Amino acid sequence: MELLAGYIFFIAIFYFLPWFVALGRGHNNTVAIFVLTLFLGWTFLGWVIALVWCFTSNIKEETV
Repeated sequence: MELLAGYIFFIAIFYFLPWFVALGRGHNNTVAIFVLTLFLGWTFLGWVIALVWCFTSNIKEETV
């Protein structure tokens, strides 16, 4: 049972990888990337689109 829980955990991490990358980069569209990953991530195309989108240079600029 614990092994199954471990597999599910790592699959969930991989599934939401675009969202985690967007969070880490401070992307402006983090919520939209999460929603796209949540609803269309199960299709390979939706997941790849979210992954490419999270690496675009649309990040929040830091103000001093």
